Amino acid sequence: MKGYAMLKIGESGWIEKERPQCGPMDAICKPLAIAICTSDVHTLWEGAIGERHNMILGHECCAQVVEVGSMVKDFKPGDRVLVPAITPDWNSLEAQAGYSMHSGGMLAGWKFSNFKDGVFSEFFHVNDADGNLALLPSNISPVDACMLSDMVPTGFHGVELADVQFGDTVLVIGIGPVGLMSVAGANMRGASRIIAVGTRPNCVEAARDYGASDFISYKDGTIEDQVLALTDGKGVDKVVVAGGGCETFESAVKCLKPGGKIGNVNYLGSGTYVNIPRVEWGVGMGHKQINGGLMPGGRLRMEKLGSLVSAGKLDVHPLVSHVFEGWDHVEEALFLMRDKPKDLIKPVVKIED
Repeated sequence: MKGYAMLKIGESGWIEKERPQCGPMDAICKPLAIAICTSDVHTLWEGAIGERHNMILGHECCAQVVEVGSMVKDFKPGDRVLVPAITPDWNSLEAQAGYSMHSGGMLAGWKFSNFKDGVFSEFFHVNDADGNLALLPSNISPVDACMLSDMVPTGFHGVELADVQFGDTVLVIGIGPVGLMSVAGANMRGASRIIAVGTRPNCVEAARDYGASDFISYKDGTIEDQVLALTDGKGVDKVVVAGGGCETFESAVKCLKPGGKIGNVNYLGSGTYVNIPRVEWGVGMGHKQINGGLMPGGRLRMEKLGSLVSAGKLDVHPLVSHVFEGWDHVEEALFLMRDKPKDLIKPVVKIED
């Protein structure tokens, strides 16, 4: 089979590999559509997870099952499925402890393009098929379904980590596709006011449609100064960090009320330390909680989030700014995500209808 791979840090291209083998609990799938993620950029060009040689990239797609193992009960060849970016080992001790995304070690539920070949290939392997795949609702297109792999569950997890409650004032830092889903999730959870940090016109428009009430730009001064001005010096109840870098936590802490919570789902691709301001953190006693987490994966999560889209409660199509057709455009879409032109939100490559 052919696949688009990271050859080494900073270099990528098409390679030939053997089709993966299917274990008794597993499935082999072929993509119907794939999406490019900023994580692919971090992995390939920043070397954020270290050197990888000839590793097929990609962790966002929807697919068709082509083979299942002898112990798989709920899926069969021909099924069209949602595929989460995180595919835990559900019999692991970490999963039993409630942290399936870390099954086998920290972040080890993230297998695609980390510990094994990803989904930018003619065929790919899914471990524990019954626990990780979900049937694709018939009224969700393959292009939109790609948003359910990572963008929706990650953005929503930021809201969960921040513990957004009815009536909260929420700050969402970064309104790329993940941040947009954090805005949508905070709105669904009953936030009364959502302040979004971002400047791209198409992202601002989408964030407004998803429920953002106020917008600030890092170009107009510090985030904390602008937020405190908007809130009469009170700050916000919750912060979702969906963009920025290690320095962003300083602003997040400064914006937060005592007793507030920060939920981080941003992939910190570079830097050594996260900056926490001592005084604004209450000299360590301000009851300002910082929670960072990898999105939950698995079938139940996919089914529930898929049902929101299928029922018309969540429209993910505004996330898709660029659609390509055919494998020949994978590299173009990947480089587009790296270069981030102003009109970009999320590129998708459609393989089959």
